[in-house]
Order: sequence, then structure tokens, then C-alpha cells
Amino acid sequence: MNSTADRMAAAYFDAIEFLCEVTPKGWYAEQGTARAAVTQARVATLNVAYDTTREPDLGALDKMATEVGRQAERWSIMVRKADDDVAALAARHGLLNRSEMPLMACDAKDLVFRVGLEQRKPVRRVGAAESDLYTEVLTEGFEAPEGIFGSLMGGGVLDADPVSGYLAEESGRPAGTGLGIVTRGVVGVFNIAVAASARGCGLGRAITETVLADGIAAGADAAYLQSSEMGRPLYESMGFRLVENWTVFLAG
Repeated sequence: MNSTADRMAAAYFDAIEFLCEVTPKGWYAEQGTARAAVTQARVATLNVAYDTTREPDLGALDKMATEVGRQAERWSIMVRKADDDVAALAARHGLLNRSEMPLMACDAKDLVFRVGLEQRKPVRRVGAAESDLYTEVLTEGFEAPEGIFGSLMGGGVLDADPVSGYLAEESGRPAGTGLGIVTRGVVGVFNIAVAASARGCGLGRAITETVLADGIAAGADAAYLQSSEMGRPLYESMGFRLVENWTVFLAG
């Protein structure tokens, strides 16, 4: 490992492997530098064949893609660096659309915290006993179809070390979610979602800062996340910077 991008990528891939081990319908496999991760959520990027390097092993990636495609109706291929050979491999599997997946990172010492403890009060840790509620709020926050996440956050996921799950309330009702996973001394930020009715009042930032603060308290010295275009200005204001642009291939 010789760069921030390499370290963040390794932490992310460890988090995905761990999630597949603890989510009830998860499955995971490796061949060379290629990986296969299946959660059975009806989200293509949560059932994925990928390579951990910038120079994918195309033969191994093809085998992993075949297995993921066999197991999951909605799935994808993800690479850190795409070229024509990877695009052709994806096309052979019927994955003709592509999108960018920005990987952003920040050292703990460079993070910008603006939310006080009082503003973080609506954000609380949750465990497996509230996994159904967590999934319901997550679905609402992403404005996704009911049932799309399946049992992704079920079982013992929210009780597992090194996972930290969060719910946030607005006007007395659950309105936001967050998730932190600490691997390799780095905290990954996931599932930042806020219901449409609660957006614009700083809840997303309060959740994100809580995930980061708890991750640092648990020993992390850096953080990473993958951002949507909508969320990127928020994360940049917190100190995050783009370290690598990954490519995801999906079905039409």
C-alpha cells in the first residue's frame, strides 16, 4: 500500500467482505485479486463482482461476475480503473451501462466538525433489535421501493463489531440513518439517508459527524465514503477530497 487511495480501497473492500459475512443472505468469494460479494438486496451495487487493484485480473473477474450474475437478479461489476477490456467483459455479461463512483477520503486531523453536541442529540445508536425500523427509515431516506434492501441490515448486522448503526429523529419521528464500519484503522461512512420531509435542516451533517466522531473514538485515524453528486458539496465542506474514481457497470 503506497497511497491514500490504496488504503481507503483496502478498508472499503474489507468492510464489504465483513458485511457479506454477517448479513443473513450474504455470500462472498475470492479468486486472485477478484472478489464476489452478494447480499441479495435488490440494489445492483450491493451484489457485485470487483477487483481490488487498478489492473484487474480479467479471467478471475469474469468468473466472479458469472457467479454473482447467477445468484443475484440485480448486480454489477466494479473496478478501480476501467478500460476497453473491462467494458467488453461487462458487455458480455449484459452490463452495458456505466457510472462513476467517487471514493472520497479525509485524515481525522483534517475533518471539519461544525455540529455541536446539542445538534447531535437527535442521532442515536441502534442495534439489531431495531433493524426493521432502521431498514424502513433507510428505504424512505433513499426514496426507494419498499423491500428493496431485503434483509441487508437484518440478523446481527447492527450488533456486529465493527459496525455502528444510527437513527436520527426530526420532530419526534425517525427521519435519517447512518452506518459506520471501522476496518484497517479507517472508518467507512455508509447509509447516510434523510427523509425528504427532514432535509435542509442539517440532519445529514449531524448523522455523518456522529459516525465520524464515534469512528475516531474507536481508533480510526482516517475516513472514507462514496458520494452522490447531491452529497458531494456537504462532504467536501467536511474536509473530504476525491482520491479515486471507480467505475460501475450495470444492466440497462
